[in-house]
Amino acid sequence: MQLDKFDFALLEHLQKDCLTPLRELADLVHLSTASVQRRIQKLRDSGYIIGNTAVLDPDKLGQVITIFVEVRVNQTHVTDLDELKASFSIPEIQQCYYVTGEADFMLVLLVPSMSRFQALCDQLFHHNANVQWFKTTVVLERIKTTLEVSCQP
Repeated sequence: MQLDKFDFALLEHLQKDCLTPLRELADLVHLSTASVQRRIQKLRDSGYIIGNTAVLDPDKLGQVITIFVEVRVNQTHVTDLDELKASFSIPEIQQCYYVTGEADFMLVLLVPSMSRFQALCDQLFHHNANVQWFKTTVVLERIKTTLEVSCQP
């Protein structure tokens, strides 16, 4: 699917608020409501839109501590990495990246307390023979958190 300026405009608006009514989107991008509906469906079918989510306030939900964790592993064989990746699928891990550089993984965790983080360290790192080391950075203030992607053609 080749995207045009209307598709980019729709993606830009939808990622800011996916609940915007079709009629309002149509006005914003200067298309008919039916055309907007068809385009959104094509964007979904083509994999440009992979989901719709609500952005929650971690503080209001008691997840007041954000922690970055760098993880270095001993073994990078596929089965070892798959096991580790599976262990990183817990709800407290908001994001997980397999990276280059000194560390092999970069994690972003949201936790309610340092005691919960300590328990996760035991569960994920201390008791895992494939974890060579891990390094943590505690966030003092969340300045910008978003999953928005630039839609400039």
